[in-house]
Amino acid sequence: MSVSGIVVSVISGKNDSDVSVLKVSGFIDTTTAGDLESALYRLVKKGCYKIIVDLSGVDYVSSAGWGIFIGEIKEIRNNGGDLKLAGMVGDVFEVFQLLEFHSILDAHPTAEEAEQAFEATPAGKAGVETAPGD
Repeated sequence: MSVSGIVVSVISGKNDSDVSVLKVSGFIDTTTAGDLESALYRLVKKGCYKIIVDLSGVDYVSSAGWGIFIGEIKEIRNNGGDLKLAGMVGDVFEVFQLLEFHSILDAHPTAEEAEQAFEATPAGKAGVETAPGD
């Protein structure tokens, strides 16, 4: 699905994994956040509760974008899953840290590392934040 400024793709996990990846490109603000929210909502309603949001193609996330992740996390964790962010570029990661979302959401340098973390981390427990390139 795409709207001016954002492209959101859903990718199934590899190796018969039950992890779903939302790959996002562009920017996330009040005009584009609805596409991301719709895609995330559809995954949750289909019973997909292990979700990685790959932000490697995103250069800006507004408060509307951050609010989407926080808004869905309770339902996802109540169903034994988790939401992990991956691939944040420097400026996006800096805002993530400034807002102290690292205490709520698990962040990884790549979607592959986030997927591996699902195997190693109990559901509903945030992991250790990792800066891009670490």
